[in-house]
Amino acid sequence: MMEAVMPMLFATVVGFTHAFEADHLVAVGNIVTKREKLLLAIKDGIYWGLGHTSTIVLIGLLIIIGKATFLDGYFVYFEAVVGGMLVLLGIHRLYQFYQHRNSPHHLMDHQHSHHLAYGVGLVHGLAGSGAMILLVMSNIKGSMNSMIYLLLFGLGSVVGMLVAAGILGLPFSKKVLDKPFFQWALILLSSLLCIFYGAYVIWENIA
Repeated sequence: MMEAVMPMLFATVVGFTHAFEADHLVAVGNIVTKREKLLLAIKDGIYWGLGHTSTIVLIGLLIIIGKATFLDGYFVYFEAVVGGMLVLLGIHRLYQFYQHRNSPHHLMDHQHSHHLAYGVGLVHGLAGSGAMILLVMSNIKGSMNSMIYLLLFGLGSVVGMLVAAGILGLPFSKKVLDKPFFQWALILLSSLLCIFYGAYVIWENIA
């Protein structure tokens, strides 16, 4: 019994820690700079995790069940796409900051839509899917067990990013800290981190 349970428990733990990788934190940290309510920031983390899981499960189906091995050579380009996404996130947030620098209220997103977080998670799933699926294929026997492993990995990543987004969103919550100058500084820092880290990811994978 324990032999069957341990790999699945391990998948959840690995998914949880995977959420705290640098590129994930940089992206979600940028997204939650738009939230004044901590609950909305936490929901962004959940939606990021759902998007991330969606892509990994889809590619897992193609490779584990559909035997689409031709995808192996494209994972390095998927990583570069993630880098490009980070650069665009940073530039867009800097543009918003410049556009609304005299009206701080408009720097925050008061809508309850989480499409951006889900979309960013989808793209991040491209980068994480290659190594994850190779790990599963080398350690887990059976297509069904492999897919269960990926789903549990995804569940762990949802919980991990829920926690991360909550922590990163704290400085922007009106109930926790109401210091506009500090918040603006964090918005600028987050945007610049996105741009420079994204550029580094692109250079590392296609240079």
